[in-house]
Amino acid sequence: MKTFRIFFALLIVLSPFSLALAIHETISAETQITLPGADAVKLYEYMTKSKPFTRWSLWPGKEKMYPGIQPHGVFLTTYVNDTGMFGIRNKKGTMPESTIIAMENYGSDKTFNALTVMYKIKGFNPAAADWFWAKYDKDGKVLASGRAEACIKCHEKKKDNDFIFTGELEK
Repeated sequence: MKTFRIFFALLIVLSPFSLALAIHETISAETQITLPGADAVKLYEYMTKSKPFTRWSLWPGKEKMYPGIQPHGVFLTTYVNDTGMFGIRNKKGTMPESTIIAMENYGSDKTFNALTVMYKIKGFNPAAADWFWAKYDKDGKVLASGRAEACIKCHEKKKDNDFIFTGELEK
């Protein structure tokens, strides 16, 4: 009888933690925060102040300063928000709405040169999988944003991978 009481007490005490973990695993943190729309300035503010991208997860299988390709940089570091990580783990072959992928672009001397971003906004641009593209200089000035033709033209080569080069999305 004493064992049953201990088990029952533990069950009551630990149940809220189990529920919290289950919610975290099924609902990403970004769904609880208002995300910016298709506005590069507000997106940068969100990613650097409200929810700093440098605290996000690194793209699975990629370390900081991995070898890059042009036009991004000789070295890259790619971060993914919680929504994107949930999409990667879910293995549906596409990223969910509100995914943000932030890529730091470095030169051969490992100097930070730019930040390039893919942000999935439902209905923004169905022809390019609803990605909003943004590129910022090292000081955060917007260099390109929105339906950036150069970005789309290059990333179309990976249309079957939701326009993503960084890693293959499993299905």
